[in-house]
Amino acid sequence: MKFSEVVEKLSDATVEGSSLTTHENCNPQIQGVASVREATPGTLSYIEGGKYAEMVETTKASALILPLDEMLQERAIAREIAWISVSDPKWLFAQAVKLFYKPYLPQPGIHPTAVIDPTANIGKACSIGAHAVIEANVKIGDNVCIFPNVTIYPDVEIGDRAILHANCTIHERTRIGNDCTIQSNAAIGAEGFGFVPTSKGWIKMEQSGITILEDGVEIGCNSCVDRPPVGETRIGRNTKIDNLVQIGHGCQVGDGCMMSAQVGLAGRARIGDRVILAGQAGVSNDITIGDGAIASGKSGVTRDVPPGQTVSGFPAIAHRLWSKTSVLQMRLPEIYQAIKKLQKEKK
Repeated sequence: MKFSEVVEKLSDATVEGSSLTTHENCNPQIQGVASVREATPGTLSYIEGGKYAEMVETTKASALILPLDEMLQERAIAREIAWISVSDPKWLFAQAVKLFYKPYLPQPGIHPTAVIDPTANIGKACSIGAHAVIEANVKIGDNVCIFPNVTIYPDVEIGDRAILHANCTIHERTRIGNDCTIQSNAAIGAEGFGFVPTSKGWIKMEQSGITILEDGVEIGCNSCVDRPPVGETRIGRNTKIDNLVQIGHGCQVGDGCMMSAQVGLAGRARIGDRVILAGQAGVSNDITIGDGAIASGKSGVTRDVPPGQTVSGFPAIAHRLWSKTSVLQMRLPEIYQAIKKLQKEKK
């Protein structure tokens, strides 16, 4: 489509309060989207800020989404490249991707090899793939997509428009809300790691609780959300969980959280709303992390984190303090030699 058509569609997609400026002297044909470094003629790309200004000169993209930066706009005009300017270029680029790419979803229907218990209740316009297994008393909403080899245990409830990708497993009594996405090989509602130490060894505690995913939750490939011995494990609305994440039994995760790959929550951790846990961050048993807090990559959170605080390191401490101690740590050999010298001088 022409750049002017792209602008029109993106104008409809802008969020309330955002400003949008266009440069309409150029109107190239746009055939797709690409990163600014890998862009080719006919593609649309974006630049987040002034530190990427040189990319305006070197990119092969036919059009750019720019921030509200006059310097970048002037460079684009001088180069005679089409552009659109908005307060959040990355967000708008995400909307542009949707114009050119639609994720694969099969047509509604039930594959003849699917095994569905007669007591299961399947909603309207669902797609159920080859060799999927849906056991007794399962309730599935409308427009749900279940890919091949998915296994759904008894008494599970799944809301409207959920997508369950190939080979994921939903264990008994799990509750999944509307518009949730479960990626391949994830396990939702499996037994938590519950064992009681005795003089005769470890005794298994049965995990009789349930797991609940609220509306809009997304779970990445090979991630696990365990059910507890009693009560519930709950993931709040619109929380997004990456691949290879472990959510232990009894955890309570708030709304709008983001967890990157290899994050691990031990049992009964309590995570507030809008919390960000970067890659490989770990949270100990019974820890509370307040609303809006951030744990940077590889942090080991062993004590409660107040709302809004950013922590780093192991054990995790306030990020600013961790930055100072990291600098000192790199100087330890130098400091050690200085101390040795002082000790010799005293003798």
